[in-house]
Amino acid sequence: MILKRFTHIIMLCVIPLLGWSQNFDDMVVGMSELSLPLVNVKVEIDSVSNLRFVPGKFTLYEYKNGTVTSQAYNCQVRKRGKTALYLPKWSFAIKLVDDEGEKLDANLLDLRNDNTWILDAMGIDKLRMRNRVCFDLWNEYSHTMWDTKFGNRNGTVGAMVEVFVNGNYYGIFHLSDKINRQLLNLRKAKVEDDSVAVKGLLYKGKSKGTSNTLLDYEEDRTDSIKWNTFELQYPDDYPSLQAWQPLIDLIDFNSKTELEYFKAHYNEWYYIDNLVDYFILLTALDIDDMPYINTFLSTPDINFDHRFMITPWDLDASLGRGCDGSIHNSTFHLSRLNAYAPFNRIISYNIDNFKQRVVERWDELKDSIFSPENIESHINAIAQRYVESGAWHREYELWKDQNETGGDERLVIVENIYEEVEYVMNWYRDNHSKLTGQLLRWHDDYVEPNTITAATITNIYNYLLGIDTEYNENLDLNNDGMITAADVTDAYNILLSQ
Repeated sequence: MILKRFTHIIMLCVIPLLGWSQNFDDMVVGMSELSLPLVNVKVEIDSVSNLRFVPGKFTLYEYKNGTVTSQAYNCQVRKRGKTALYLPKWSFAIKLVDDEGEKLDANLLDLRNDNTWILDAMGIDKLRMRNRVCFDLWNEYSHTMWDTKFGNRNGTVGAMVEVFVNGNYYGIFHLSDKINRQLLNLRKAKVEDDSVAVKGLLYKGKSKGTSNTLLDYEEDRTDSIKWNTFELQYPDDYPSLQAWQPLIDLIDFNSKTELEYFKAHYNEWYYIDNLVDYFILLTALDIDDMPYINTFLSTPDINFDHRFMITPWDLDASLGRGCDGSIHNSTFHLSRLNAYAPFNRIISYNIDNFKQRVVERWDELKDSIFSPENIESHINAIAQRYVESGAWHREYELWKDQNETGGDERLVIVENIYEEVEYVMNWYRDNHSKLTGQLLRWHDDYVEPNTITAATITNIYNYLLGIDTEYNENLDLNNDGMITAADVTDAYNILLSQ
């Protein structure tokens, strides 16, 4: 048993180095209109880690308008991700540079002109496309709250490619841009002599912990790019109390203000339309890691406005599977957001009729962008490209060892991609139907605060004790489809606020 496990580990380590039978030069020669773009990264593979960038070469081939075009750049490479660091199929961060090692902007696959790029291995995603599909949907209906040079885009763009490392096949990857200052049009910090005036701010939620609910935090140093569960993405060159104080103030506002003050001023800290759109994304697609892990908070200039916009990130834990690749047997429950600010108050007290706003937005989207037919069309378009190009067969052949040797279950993929497509669509149709039903109750049966009385609590207790066995949707105050002790808590909170 020990020998078998040791041999398995050796195989995992060797696969990325030796590659599968496909050779990069041969693949380039055989490119056609069915081919995915091809990327070759030349790098001293033994020197690649997540700790620092190392020099390399980045080459991209694309079949376009009947010919094969190429782009080649010097680059810097490192491993990226969190869970992905421990998987045999690595993800890479790529920085394009000129001959002097200075950053070099380039437009890859007509996506965007920039120097920083991501090659996402999608190792956890059994569909190898969830992140892209979810971001494409988000980009269709939600945008930045201020003007940008990128059409008010509030998410990534990307394309599916096949990657080689040092000429050896490495599998299907997602090439995408990054969420950064340039994309979101955040104002640069002003540097004069030894002083820095912080303007635009970009925070990224990185991990679980006290602060990722935006309701509390622990004492932590403010002279680092990391503070509690967040990372300072911009201005990362100037970590300081000045840079972190706005986030601290936001959490204090969420947790330390009286309810009436919060109601009167919350829209000075958040964009209501952005909150509604984010709520729809989480519930419709069941984004497992959010909020506020894998989430950006940004403001274009803290000196003029301290409202923060939410931008999602890393959407592969979605559409019926969790962040470990496991199946989600249940659909999304609206009550999950009760533990996170500002939803804990906005939803519980229906501030500015937030629930009705969500219902109206879902009514706009459920039969168009979020219709099962549109989701299936997005997924099938990529799946068909995988199959017709031969990419899925190559991906399966390279990583099927996980299926056959009892390897990491998180990496197991099926030989026929349409088996996973069928699972996703069955899950999504169920979630779409249930979400529509839950939001319909928000629309029809929401009990306004001034209708809550002590009798409401008594009725909930009678149901819980089995005295009254008839289910009454009006007693399901948090709209999670169940009447539980949580509804008693909500009733008390509403009574106290009246």
